[in-house]
Amino acid sequence: MTRIWMSFLIGSVFAMGSCKDDTTILTPLVHDETPYELELNFMPAPQIPDDNTLTIEGVKLGRQLFYETDLSSDGTMSCGSCHRQEHAFSDSNRLSIGVRGLPGKRQAMAIVNLAWNTNEFFWDGRAHLLRDQALMPIQDELEMDETLDNVVQKLSSQDEYKDQFFRAFGSKEINSYKISLALEQFMNSLVSTNSKWDRYMMGLESLSDSEERGRELYFAEYNPFFPNLSGADCAHCHSPTNMEDDTYKNNGLFSEADIVDYGREMVTQQSSDRGKMKVTTLRNIEVTGPYMHDGRFNTLEEVVEHYNSGIQQSTTVEPVLANTIGTGLMLTEQDKKDLVAFLKTFTDEAFLTNPAFSDPNK
Repeated sequence: MTRIWMSFLIGSVFAMGSCKDDTTILTPLVHDETPYELELNFMPAPQIPDDNTLTIEGVKLGRQLFYETDLSSDGTMSCGSCHRQEHAFSDSNRLSIGVRGLPGKRQAMAIVNLAWNTNEFFWDGRAHLLRDQALMPIQDELEMDETLDNVVQKLSSQDEYKDQFFRAFGSKEINSYKISLALEQFMNSLVSTNSKWDRYMMGLESLSDSEERGRELYFAEYNPFFPNLSGADCAHCHSPTNMEDDTYKNNGLFSEADIVDYGREMVTQQSSDRGKMKVTTLRNIEVTGPYMHDGRFNTLEEVVEHYNSGIQQSTTVEPVLANTIGTGLMLTEQDKKDLVAFLKTFTDEAFLTNPAFSDPNK
């Protein structure tokens, strides 16, 4: 009888210990709407959609999804496969390779400061909102080649995702709309505002002589009548804040007969938009090559030379660029070097290495 009581007491102790341990490791599942704060520095506040303001838990979920290979049909690709942090979330390949081993149609755009983007997404602007853009590569047969129904099914089978959707949205239900909202939040959190240029604008750092000369050329307008005063006129399209102007332009890559990618015209059905592509930000441009929508240029030096002497005439080419066809920008070799030196001041090393933006699984 004594032995039986001892066994009972020992079992009770183990059971109590087990219950205590279970209580300790369980964390309450709470819907948390704590805002996610962006580091703006001298940048103006962006216009984040009112129906999808950034929260810590929403951005966390979006980050998980951005690096989730279950978003692809064969489980080998994520958004981060073609948008790599060390390249400012762009691809170092001229054309990204999808799950079928086939190349995409255009160079993968960098994901930098999209929170300030106000005129649709992709090179041709076919996605009205960032949340719309987020789902398209998943379904593109040249990219991730998966259905949204399959993605929802795969994620819904994982308790970790169901819990995180609850933390972000207040419900464990997973659907494609919530996936798009979470991805939108994470991509809007990818803010680059700590380059040498930013620190210069805030009065915290000085430019070298070469960078300063490049800055002057960047902002000076083209002047065919006074070559010594003529500049590269970059700021016409790339403003001094986010280094873009939220427009679509034909930048003279093709002559009229050679335009093969109609760009913006495919969306608007307007012939006046033929060959026009989104003016992209120059932030972190040093690490986002190859350049242009077709990835034709490997170096910044090639890009500068295109604008200096390579503009091709067509009916929709940007007029400011068309004006330079007769003479080119008249940049000297030193001018070109100085301009490239200035472009490199847009590199934000903190952005390229920020652990908050990296793959959470590594």
